[in-house]
Amino acid sequence: MEIKDPNKGNEASINGSGPVGNPPVDEMQEETIRRLKKIGADPAVIGEVTKTVSVGPLEKLLNLARANSLWPLGFGLACCAIEGLMAANMARFDLSRFGYEVMRASPRQADVMIVCGTVTKKAAPFVVRLYEQMAEPKYVIAMGSCAISGGPFVDSYAVVPGVDKLIPVDVYLPGCPPRPDALIHAFLKLKEKIINPEVVKKH
Repeated sequence: MEIKDPNKGNEASINGSGPVGNPPVDEMQEETIRRLKKIGADPAVIGEVTKTVSVGPLEKLLNLARANSLWPLGFGLACCAIEGLMAANMARFDLSRFGYEVMRASPRQADVMIVCGTVTKKAAPFVVRLYEQMAEPKYVIAMGSCAISGGPFVDSYAVVPGVDKLIPVDVYLPGCPPRPDALIHAFLKLKEKIINPEVVKKH
C-alpha cells in the first residue's frame, strides 16, 4: 500500500518496499498498521502515526527494558574477576554507560550471572545454588577460558571442565583473561539475544 506524504509530496511505502532510504517495517509497525486499518483510519493518518507509535506484544517491550538494564551478580571465582570484570567498571571502560554497572550482592536482585574464573568441584554447589536463587528470566556469561572449559587446569581432579556442565550458558567469552572491552561486547551480544529471542532459536 502506498501513502502520499502531504508535507513532502513524495510517496512513502508502509510495507518496507518503497523508495531507497525508507527503513523496513518491523513486526510492531505491522501490528500498528493492522489495528489502524481495522478501525478504518485514513491512509494519511496511518502513515503519520506509524512514524511515532508502535503497538506490539508486551513481552517485546519487556525484553527491550531487560536488555538495557541488566543487573549482574557481583561475585568472582578467580583472576578474571579482577582483570576483566572489575576493570570494566572503572572509568576507562565505563560499563555504566550501557546500564550494566549495578552489581548486586544478592542473587534475588540479579538478572545475569557472570562466572569469572575456575569453577572447582568444591565451589560448584554454590554456583548452582546462586543460579537457582536468581529470578526468571536469568542469563549466564561464562567469562574466561577456565569458566568455559577448565582452562589450563582442565586435567585437575578438582576442576569442573566448563560451567555449562552445571548451568545453562548464554554467552561464552574466551580469553585468559578476557579484556574489559570484550566483556562489554559480551553484554551487547546478550542484549541482542534478549531483544531478538526468535533469531537465536533459529540457529
